[in-house]
Amino acid sequence: MSKRDYYEVLGVSKTASQDEIKKAYRKLSKQYHPDINKEPGADEKFKEIAEAYEVLSDQNKRAQYDQFGHEGPSQGGFGGFGGSGFGGFEDIFSSFFGGGSRRQDPNAPRKGDDLQYRMNISFEDAVFGKQTEIEIPKDETCDTCKGSGAKPGTNPKTCTTCSGTGQINQTVETPFGRMVNRRTCSTCRGNGKIIVEKCSTCHGAGTVQKRKKIKVTIPAGVDDGQQLRVSGQGEPGINGGPAGDLYIVFNVKEHPYFERDGDDIYYELKLTFPQAALGDEIEVPTVHGKVKLKIPAGTQSGAQFRIKDKGVKNVHGYGTGHQYVIVKVVTPTKLTEKQKQLLRDFAEISGDIPEEQSSSLFDKIKKTFKGE
Repeated sequence: MSKRDYYEVLGVSKTASQDEIKKAYRKLSKQYHPDINKEPGADEKFKEIAEAYEVLSDQNKRAQYDQFGHEGPSQGGFGGFGGSGFGGFEDIFSSFFGGGSRRQDPNAPRKGDDLQYRMNISFEDAVFGKQTEIEIPKDETCDTCKGSGAKPGTNPKTCTTCSGTGQINQTVETPFGRMVNRRTCSTCRGNGKIIVEKCSTCHGAGTVQKRKKIKVTIPAGVDDGQQLRVSGQGEPGINGGPAGDLYIVFNVKEHPYFERDGDDIYYELKLTFPQAALGDEIEVPTVHGKVKLKIPAGTQSGAQFRIKDKGVKNVHGYGTGHQYVIVKVVTPTKLTEKQKQLLRDFAEISGDIPEEQSSSLFDKIKKTFKGE
C-alpha cells in the first residue's frame, strides 16, 4: 500500500509555513493520540501524522521530499524510512530487468536495524526533563556463538551453490537479446554461507531476544511527537557491523489546566464580576510555582496577561517561553435575593435596567402568586 502525501496527511498546502505545519500537527496529534482516541485505527493514524511531521518540520528533509517524494527523506534511514535512492544507470537497469553488474558482498559488515519506542511522559517531565529507565525487548548478539550462529568449535561453510556470493545468475533469452537475471541463492538465502552445526542457544540465528534496561535522559523542553536518538541501542549489526539506533518518540500527556503551544504555556483564569470590575491581586499557578498577578480594574473577559519566562525551556537551548493568562469572567448561576437586589440597584444607577427572566419554574410560580 502506497503512502499518502505528507501534506495531505497534515491537511496543509505545499506552500504552508513551518508555523502552519506545526499547528496542523498539534491539532491532529491531540485528536488521534492513543491515550485520548480509542477508536480502531487511531494509533495507525497517529503514527502516520507523526511520520509526516517528522519530515515536513525539518527543512532539509522537506526539501528532499518536495523534490523526490517519499524516496527523498528515506536517505536518513530512520525507523520505517530506511533504504536508499538510485545510484546510477546500473541500478535503474537492474530494477527493470533484474540485471546489472554491481554485487553486494553478503559477508560485508552491515549496520543493524533501528528500533522505535514510544514513551508516555507527564506534562511536568516534558517541561523539566527527567532521568529514567526503560525496558525494551531487543535482539542481542548470542553469547554462546558470538553471533556466528554456529556451534562453538565449528565454523559456517561457504555455500557451494553460489560460491559464497549469495546470488545466482540466470541467463534469459528476450526479444532484446540475452539478459542476465540475478536472484537470491535459495540454498543459503543470500548469506553466502551454510551453518552445518547450529548453535544450541540461538539455533543458528546469531542473536537472541532479551529484555534490556536502558537509561534515558528526557531532555527539558521536549514536546509531544518529538524524538530522541539513543546511539547504538538498536538491533545488533550483521557480520560485525555496528548496532542500529533506538529512537524514542515522546507522547506527552495533557495537563488538567495548562495548555502548551511551543515554548509558551496558556492558563485560563476565572474571575468574578467584582474582581474584573474593581481589580484584584491574586495568586496564579505556573509550572514553576505560584506567582502574584495584578488584575487592573475594568478587566474584560478574554483579556490576556503575560508572565515572563514562566513557560518552557527551549529543548535546543534557545531561551525560555512565557506563560499567558487568559481571563474568563464567570457569571454566577445562583444568586440570593439580596444579591439580586444589589444588582438591580447597580443597573438602575447605570441607567440600564434589564428585563429579568425567571431562572426556574419555582420562581415563575412564586411571581404568579405575588401577582407579578
